[in-house]
Amino acid sequence: MNSVEIKKLLIAALPECDFSVEGGDGKYFVTAIGDVFEGLNSVQRQQAIYRILNDYISSGAIHAVSMLVQTKAESVHS
Repeated sequence: MNSVEIKKLLIAALPECDFSVEGGDGKYFVTAIGDVFEGLNSVQRQQAIYRILNDYISSGAIHAVSMLVQTKAESVHS
């Protein structure tokens, strides 16, 4: 599993979001930006991403994921 494959999984599950995936060797940093996260707290936002990646984390293909998950409005102000 590499960053390109992870990005494809995320886009397939949440096509309305913009994603960036960096890293390698099982450790990745995901940036997800989309209005689908509006009204969700930070834990709920991370859970949305983990739901997509959980099978790969469980299998050991992904060892660690850090993430920044924002709405489009939040990303403009950061």
